[in-house]
Parts: sequence; C-alpha cells; structure tokens
Amino acid sequence: MRPVIPKRGEKEFEPRAGGSSLQAHILDRSRAAMFETLKATRTTSSKAISYGIWQPSLARTEVTVAKGIHFSSMGHSAPRYVADENGAEKLQKRLELLPEEAIYLIERGAMFCWKESVLRVEGLEGVPMTVQQAYSEMIGTEDLDLEKFQVYAYLKRLGYVVARARPPNKDYPASAPFSTSTPRRTVLERVKLLFGGFFSKIVRLFSKTADWWRPLRIDSCFFGITNYGSLFRSMRFIPSGHSVPLRREPPSEKPTPYQIFYNVYKPSTPFKKSSPPPPDFQMAVINARTTPMPTLQELTDLFEMRPDEPLPQPRKRGLPQQDAKPGTHNPPPTLTPTAPTYPPFLHRVFPSLFPVLVASKDRPRVVNPFTALKAGKKMIVIAVVDSGNVGFFRFSEGAFGEWPMA
Repeated sequence: MRPVIPKRGEKEFEPRAGGSSLQAHILDRSRAAMFETLKATRTTSSKAISYGIWQPSLARTEVTVAKGIHFSSMGHSAPRYVADENGAEKLQKRLELLPEEAIYLIERGAMFCWKESVLRVEGLEGVPMTVQQAYSEMIGTEDLDLEKFQVYAYLKRLGYVVARARPPNKDYPASAPFSTSTPRRTVLERVKLLFGGFFSKIVRLFSKTADWWRPLRIDSCFFGITNYGSLFRSMRFIPSGHSVPLRREPPSEKPTPYQIFYNVYKPSTPFKKSSPPPPDFQMAVINARTTPMPTLQELTDLFEMRPDEPLPQPRKRGLPQQDAKPGTHNPPPTLTPTAPTYPPFLHRVFPSLFPVLVASKDRPRVVNPFTALKAGKKMIVIAVVDSGNVGFFRFSEGAFGEWPMA
C-alpha cells in the first residue's frame, strides 16, 4: 500500500501553552499521521529501475542497465578500455553519467548504484549506495557543489533539459555554436548601398515640394541630418554604447563565481543528445550567502559569450474578421500615395527614386521600442541559491544608444 499524505485543515488559532486537551489531541494526531507517512517504505516498479556503477577515479557512473525515459536527455557515450575473457583490453563505448545526473536518478529512486570498490568484493548482492552516500561521494567532483546540484534538480523536475556549458572532457557532446555570421550581400544590394543614398539626397535637394521648416535642404548633404535619430547623434559629444571599452581592473587571483555553468533547453525544444542545439538559456549558479553582487566587468564578460537576441515580434491587434453578409462588399485596401509602378530592377537598385504601390495592410508592423528595450540585446540568467531556496534573476544588456529615439 502506497503512503498517502494526510489531509490537514487550516488552523483557526495559534496553539498556546496550557491550551485545551482537545486542541493538544488534534495536534498530536496530525503530527503522528505525518510521521507515519514519512516512515513508510518507498516502493517503485522493478521494470523502470536502472543499474549503475560509480567509479571515483573517473568521477563517472557507468550505466549497465538503462531503463526509462530519463536517458533520452541524460548521459553521454564515452569510449573506455575494458578487459575481455582472455585478459586483452579493447576499446568499447559505454553510457556514462555525470555526478549530478547520477544523484538525481538515485534520489528519484530510478537507479540503483554501487560503488566500484564495494562491487569487486561483494558483487551485485551487496547493498547499493544510499542517497546520503551518493551525496557524500559525488558532491565536490567535476566542479559540482551542492548549489549547482540543487539548481539542476529543480530545473529537471520542471521538465527542462539541462547540460553542461563547458564539456568536462572531449567525449561530452558540446552544444552547437550560436549563429553569428551575417548573410552576404548580393551585387544589387552593394550597388544600392554605394549609390542609393547619394541619388536620394540629390533628389530631395532639388525636389519641387516646399517645406518652410527646411527651405534650403542642404543639411542632409553636408551634415547627414535626415531625421531625429541623426540629429540627436550629431549632438552627442560623449561616447556611449557597449562598444566603449571599460576601465580594466587588475585581475584577481581568485576566479570569479559568475561563470556560465549550465545550458538550459525548454521542454518544447527538439533536443538530440549526441548533437545538442544552441541552448535557449545559459545560466550561472552562485551561493547567495558567500557571493556578492556582480560587478560591471563580470556582467560584461558574461554578455560577451552570448549572441544578440532577436527583436520581440509585435503583437497582432485587431478584431477577427467576420463573415460578410450577403449584399455587402468589403472596402478595398487603401494604397499609399506613391509614384507609378516602375521596372523591378530600378526599384531594387534605387528604391527611394522608384517607389511602388504597397497595400497598407501588407506593411510589416513596427517593433515596439519599449518592448525591445525591456527585453534587451543580450540576456543571461543567474541562479541564486540561498540555503536551499532557488531563485532566478535575468540580466539584460540594454541598447538605448542604437535606437532612433536615442
């Protein structure tokens, strides 16, 4: 019979010394029911139990029998030399677990793990490692501390896929690098980049439309001021932006705790264990009791490892289109008042000189600058562990100087 957590009602008052005997009886019965639940034997199905051997010399757990769905995103294949029946050594691949993966499976009751030294003496008839023994044996190996394991177990219970950001050895599969390459420009795009802006300035200079606020129209030719963004940039005399180097402090002998340790994937992200995709999040883990707030230099070093995040997509607003009633006609889409249609070649090379008709409903929606500034250009997640309580903080690198309003 499986243990069931007893249902306990809400307290109507705070228990006090010298209370009624009925109150003391109810509290004692509730406390005894909880103790009975904790003393119950934990059971699991033998069909879902995996078996492993902890090898302290390698800081790995060799999985001899793998069962269950956990190994679709846990463990890695590593070649090791094993001795055959004749005593000759040969190279053979086997499934191995990192310390945090082994502790997680042992704690869940999904794997029995024996220590290699005990296995040689007693064999499989010996008692497997307890959870307490697994903690004492595996915590502290392969850069794993208690805080990092607590973050790992917390995310795994929520359904995330968690992997090491820095491979501990050459056999551990590394995630795919972030795509930072820019597409190559075509010949037409290069011609447009070279001559398109020059011809558009000449046309605006000698256009017949009068603008009393800009009567001479020579500012765009000599000063490059064409809009509010260029005007504000021309007035800026203090360099800004993340391209300005920081004042470097002398390096400290103690390594910084703010280093990316985990790659985190959403449950909906397709994950292949042998070839992991680029992670959805990268995470650093710190201890809140011993680690101070990150400095500006530490945050900058973290952001340099991250690629630029895509701009948030604008929300689609508007009422759903209703079915048209018989006898009614929908109004045609409004067109922008532009010049007549020109050959596509001239429009692609000189779009400002030869515009085309574009329906207003087909225009791409403009990204909300405040949403983009809030999301940031780059993002890093820092997991903070305070005596077992796990919290997550997102730090973003703003890009205020790159928007036209700046």
